[in-house]
Amino acid sequence: MDRLHGRNRVRGMKQICFVAGYNFRGFFKNPKVILTFLMGIVLCYFLSSRIMVVIDQCGTSVQAVEPFLWTFGDATSILLSSVLLLLIFSDLPLMSSATPYYLYRTTKKRWLLGQMLYVVCVVSLYMGFLLITTVLLCMKNSYIGNLWSETAAMLGYSKLGEELSVPSTVKVMESITPYECMLGVMGLIFLYILCLSFLILAGNLLLGQNRGMIAGLLFSLYGFLLEPKVLAAIFHVSKYEMYKINRLIGWISPLSHVTYAKHSFGYDKMPTVFQSCLVFFVLLLLLTGISMGALKKYSFRFLGETS
Repeated sequence: MDRLHGRNRVRGMKQICFVAGYNFRGFFKNPKVILTFLMGIVLCYFLSSRIMVVIDQCGTSVQAVEPFLWTFGDATSILLSSVLLLLIFSDLPLMSSATPYYLYRTTKKRWLLGQMLYVVCVVSLYMGFLLITTVLLCMKNSYIGNLWSETAAMLGYSKLGEELSVPSTVKVMESITPYECMLGVMGLIFLYILCLSFLILAGNLLLGQNRGMIAGLLFSLYGFLLEPKVLAAIFHVSKYEMYKINRLIGWISPLSHVTYAKHSFGYDKMPTVFQSCLVFFVLLLLLTGISMGALKKYSFRFLGETS
């Protein structure tokens, strides 16, 4: 009996992988994919240009992953990078001529898990692409040692970083190494984009095709509007009590949870990186459950017929 269950489990995993793999057919020839990755390059270039100006003028070097940390170290840049993927994921779950075959040969649950695995693979590919792009843009003046650079010290310990809107903070440099910080930043952005993608998937299954796109845009807008200055004006909070607003937004804003520098490093009451990851994991489980429930009532349409 155990052997039979083991075989069914392996068979199920293979079917899930086959569904995800089929979605990649023609992936790199898809105009939406090409446009998304090209816009990713443009985004990285414009956001990294602030760093390249400092490097050229001061004649200093940077640690290899620092440009990535500074490029995607604030909420606005993370929001822009995640919105680009809405173009690829707008039509989730993907339907093709092979969909009836997979639905016949496997279960709806495994088919949906295959769609989710496809999303995970695409987001991983996209995150790796952004990292490599930022590294290549500044590789002329970079080194691979796991130590913060002189450029990072200049940006963090002076007003230069604030003037250039570069999120280089002292509390981050004093508590963690560049490569460890990179893993934390990539992990948070990865989970945030997964939540956004799974929300689109759940919305399309629950509300109908393309309705999930609206849900994804509203989710992004919700995080964008949770700006400390806006809430301070609404609640008439004084300048000396802004820490209360910052703390509140730190816990309720998804963009605050995904921004590495806005976490607790041992001396404030902001969420820790682990707690933010836990929030995203709970949200992913919730969206997965909603998608599974919506799939039971979802009507598949092929060649004008309903099955």
